[in-house]
Amino acid sequence: MAGFYERLVAETETERSNLISIPIIQQALRGEVNKSQYIDFLQQAYHHVKHTVPLLMACGSRMDGNHMWLQPAIAEYIEEEIGHDEWILNDLKACGADAESIRHSQPGFETEMMVSYAYHQIDRGNPISFFGMVLVLEGTSIALATHAASAIQLSLGLPDHAFTYLNSHGSLDQGHVKFFQNLMNQVNHEADQQSILHSARCFFRLYGDIFLSLQPAVAVKH
Repeated sequence: MAGFYERLVAETETERSNLISIPIIQQALRGEVNKSQYIDFLQQAYHHVKHTVPLLMACGSRMDGNHMWLQPAIAEYIEEEIGHDEWILNDLKACGADAESIRHSQPGFETEMMVSYAYHQIDRGNPISFFGMVLVLEGTSIALATHAASAIQLSLGLPDHAFTYLNSHGSLDQGHVKFFQNLMNQVNHEADQQSILHSARCFFRLYGDIFLSLQPAVAVKH
């Protein structure tokens, strides 16, 4: 009998396909984005990744007695995620961007809405729904991050240290996905499963909106 992880993947396949089919993502996989678009992506990534650890902390603090078994996993996620926002700022510096200005800039509307929804679900909904966001950000990154980084680097001729976030995200998340799979297969209550399914569908759309908000994808002439 398939576990909840398999159900979660199967029942969000439409939303995942819609995300991956977004034109700028497809062009990134072909290396057909310019440096400004890559910088725009990193800027928005910074503005949501800097909330990962605070969100995990909030999630752990909201778990009731029936969900205390998740706290060691949340603690492990926190340890893994600390500092990833600084990786992105370093990548931005390597691209010639003003990383300190970006650090203090405002996120795009779409990014702000995705982060706000995550906090809302933890504070006002079911905290376990945060794992829907984990599915979207880690489940898509393993498939896209390293491939996109290689294609973009080949196209733009940027140094290796301009791709720390994407390359590390892709390779790290292979282990994260297995960890996440085992964790989700321990979620047995139907209400919790429905909360994660619902939030995953929402996060696929919200994350997709961030890509749709980036500069229009114009193919790079080689």
